[in-house]
This record gives sequence, structure tokens and C-alpha cells, in this order.
Amino acid sequence: MPSPPSEADRRPVPPGSGWPGDRASPVTPVAHSPAEVRALAAAAPDLDELDARSTVCRACPRLVDWREQVARTRRAAYVGERYWGRPVGSFGPPDARILLLGLAPAAHGGNRTGRIFTGDRSGDWLFAALHRAGLASSPRSVSAGDGQRLIATRMTAAVRCAPPGNAPTPAERDTCRGWLARELALPNPRPRVVVTLGGFAWSALWPALAGVGFTVPVPRVAFGHGRRVDLDVPTPLTVLGCYHPSQQNTFTGRVTEPMLDDVFRAARAAAGIPG
Repeated sequence: MPSPPSEADRRPVPPGSGWPGDRASPVTPVAHSPAEVRALAAAAPDLDELDARSTVCRACPRLVDWREQVARTRRAAYVGERYWGRPVGSFGPPDARILLLGLAPAAHGGNRTGRIFTGDRSGDWLFAALHRAGLASSPRSVSAGDGQRLIATRMTAAVRCAPPGNAPTPAERDTCRGWLARELALPNPRPRVVVTLGGFAWSALWPALAGVGFTVPVPRVAFGHGRRVDLDVPTPLTVLGCYHPSQQNTFTGRVTEPMLDDVFRAARAAAGIPG
């Protein structure tokens, strides 16, 4: 039986301590309010620094308390593991043509492993589908140091901390928008396609796009699986809706492997990725 973690190991992983993929350091500036999120995100010079700043954010007290409580108490299956316990940054190459946007990290998935969609059932389905589409090097994603590599694809979340009940508040969503908006503005070239995983991500995307200069449809287009919206200003961008591969959706058959395959096939074509 695994030994219980020490008191030090129950605390979130300190920045710069060597966790795979951790871009933050002890001197990375920390946001403690919505205004500081906006300022620090807007001043980030590149995606690496943006990820670093987002993964030490403490602007939402409820989310900070929850993610750190989960890291202390843990699930029985992971009692011997160290939990990341911090906001979860983006994953994938900076010049990706496809951006996947989810809701938030899972309490015992990304909040444990430190990588988005890694170590939970949703990630199992998602990475398997990306691998079938030629957009991931492996069909499995179990830890931040497992060698997984995304191809022409980057993934992130509308809210970067694990929320209680997997349900961020509107205020928490809006506070986190600064990180997403900067992520959409920074890459050169920008992504050609955004795939939103679920209605929450779909709703969170449009204000972020408008905030970085995109002309978005009014009234807003309703979310749906396979729903497509093509934008032209300031650069061509296709937005695709996809049901979230949550455990409930996959168990009930609301999401199937062919449905995910259809969305990623459409994303590849819209992004101009051959094959």
C-alpha cells in the first residue's frame, strides 16, 4: 500500500521545482485580482511566459481553496502521488493551427498531473481521438512527463483551476478570460481553428475573441455538436463545436468515437493540415 504523502508533499508544487512542463519560477509574477490577471496577461511577451504567469494565479479565492484542498486530501487511488494543485497551463506547440478549448481541469486529472486533459477519463477519450486524427503522438496521456506530443494542435481551458463540482462561476470564468484572450492574440500565425469542447467553452470563447479584435456574430450562434462558424476579421478563423467527452457523455452515448473523429477531421481540413 502506498505511503501517505508528507505534509510538504500535500502542498501545491512550488514553481521552478522541476515538475515536467512547469514554466514558472519563484520570481514569476502572481495575479491576486481580476485586474492583475488582465495586466499580467496583456504584458506577457510570449506563450511560455503567459503559461508561467497563469499557472501561479491566485485571483479566485474559491478556486484556490478548492484546488489546494483536493491536493491535500486526494483520491484514494492516488494517495501516494504528489498533486500539482495549481492552475493548469496550455499544452502543445506555439505555432499550432488548431486550438482545443475545454472547460477546466479535472480535480483528479489535470489538477493532479499538471497537464490539461491528462490522467482522467475525458482525456482518455480526447487523446485517443487526437491520435486517430494524427494530431497526437500517443493515444494515451497519463502524466506530464510521459512523452506525449501534440501535432499542429494546442489545448487549453476557459478556466485554468479545477472548480468545485466542475462548475466555475460566471465571475471566475470572466476573471480567467485574460489568459485566454492573450493566448488567442499572441501566436504568429494565429490558430486557424478553435474546437470548443462543450457549451461552457463555446460561450467563454466569443467574448475573448471579441476582446482581441475578431468580429463575432450577433446574436451569438447557439452551441451544437459539429456547429461551425467561420470568421474573417482580423484573420480567418473557424470555430467548431464539439460535445465534451465527459464520463457522463461517453457513458450515455451522447458522444461516440465517430462523432469525435468527424469533428477532428473537419478541424484538420479547415486548418489546412494535409493527410
